[in-house]
Amino acid sequence: MLTFVSFVGFTVLVAVISYMKTRHDKMDSSDAYFLGGRSLTAWTIAGSLMLTNLSTEHLIGLNADAFNHTIAVAAWETTAALAMVLTALYFLPKYLNSGLTTIPQFLTNRYDEKTRVIATLLFLLSYAIAILPVVLLFGATGIESLFDVSETLGLTKGEALWLTVWGVGCLGSLYAIFGGLKAVAISDTINGVGFLIAGLMIPILALIMIGDGDFFAGLNELYTEEHEKFDITGNETGSFLPFGVLFTGMIVNQIFFWCTNQSIVQRALGAKNLAEGQKGVLLAAGFKLLGPFVIVLPGVIAFHMFKDVLPAEDYLLAYPMLVKAVLPTVLTGFFAAVMIGAVLSTFNSVLNSSATLFCEGIYKVFYNRDASGPELVKAGRITSIILALAAMTAAPLIDTSGSLYNFLQKVNATFFGPMLAVILLGMMTKHVSAFAAKIGLIAGPIVFYMLVFGFGDQVQTGLMAVFGMTDEVHFLHLLAFVFVLTVLGMLLISHFKPAEHIYVAVLVDAVDVTPWRHAKLTGVIISLITVGFYVLLAQ
Repeated sequence: MLTFVSFVGFTVLVAVISYMKTRHDKMDSSDAYFLGGRSLTAWTIAGSLMLTNLSTEHLIGLNADAFNHTIAVAAWETTAALAMVLTALYFLPKYLNSGLTTIPQFLTNRYDEKTRVIATLLFLLSYAIAILPVVLLFGATGIESLFDVSETLGLTKGEALWLTVWGVGCLGSLYAIFGGLKAVAISDTINGVGFLIAGLMIPILALIMIGDGDFFAGLNELYTEEHEKFDITGNETGSFLPFGVLFTGMIVNQIFFWCTNQSIVQRALGAKNLAEGQKGVLLAAGFKLLGPFVIVLPGVIAFHMFKDVLPAEDYLLAYPMLVKAVLPTVLTGFFAAVMIGAVLSTFNSVLNSSATLFCEGIYKVFYNRDASGPELVKAGRITSIILALAAMTAAPLIDTSGSLYNFLQKVNATFFGPMLAVILLGMMTKHVSAFAAKIGLIAGPIVFYMLVFGFGDQVQTGLMAVFGMTDEVHFLHLLAFVFVLTVLGMLLISHFKPAEHIYVAVLVDAVDVTPWRHAKLTGVIISLITVGFYVLLAQ
């Protein structure tokens, strides 16, 4: 009963606070619904950034990968902090100076409307086939593993999965459909505090248990007995995430995701001014540095505790088993609420961004160019409902064999490299043509798909033979290759078919764009801490 009360209590608390903070807001304009009326402050931006990104696919997926491999998988978190520094110092000032609502809107200004439509469709496709259903699946799997929903309700595993997916999906949809970005951001911030507390609680309690009541004794035992697990370079034979990818595809992945990805950048676009936006992004970058302690270290602890009883193929159970072993019963309900809150935050944030993209990049272009604010909000809500229903239907059908987190990154990488090439060349050059951009957006994903999915086995066999390697080429190296190929292809095409006009950025007085005076110093500190993390744990 106490578990149920604490679960319902925290969930209701989040909903009530979100409602109280937004009940007087009028959702009668695109800025109000999609950007929170450009009124978001630093802490709200930081909380929403963290919870839009972090969810059960990290808690369960990355900890599971750490169980099977090493803490090298922490690179997905640590290098993100560097990309967020880049967002705060370089990209965000450009976005706010241009008064952007969406990233594809920049592509209209820089190239043409057709380029924007293609980019919008690629964004929506990546959200629909990868992020939304996988987030729901991880959430449902985690809840089932932790709280035995099927046994409690007398259902089969499959029935419990469908019930949990639809329950979480429907609840998450309510925030995105009726509350808009501001309600999403506020709920993210509250859930973010709970996520951080609960996430840190698990490794702390586990290390105290390992050390028979002494946290530092437990940490020393873990580091001594599982020393090989703490090699952050990941250069063991057949490495799951080799160190070299940090200088190739990981750079492309992180810059795209944190600097140009609509579902992430939209939080900062809703800032009340540039200073608040920079503080929010850099604050979130600081929290990112805690990521390894929450979503990687527990995987190593689980390996230490359960390596003799949990086979490698059941790696997704590593984190749930650890939680069951160390979490006091009195906190189970709170932890369940935080888990579900993390799923809701990612799900509703991506839904809101998808609705924004559709309305600004598809609806206004093809259906109603002069659509009023209420008409855009209505279209956004309908889009959210359709995508939510599709994701809830697809999630239980996903194959869970292999690394789901790795699969998610591979699917996303299909779009990331080419889109980043188009956006960066649009910002850094004036002569790359719209024709070249469209070719890059269409051909780039096709090339990556063929290299990794369509003819993946043949490509790997050929590369291993040519370069005399015993291990396969990591997909992040191929991502970097496609990115460079797209850049070179666009430059070559533009040479023979140059741009019809020279792009000149138009400044829009949407918000105050005075920078935060401590932004550069804070960015340097975060960067040094990130590098220090690798220096300290390299073996």
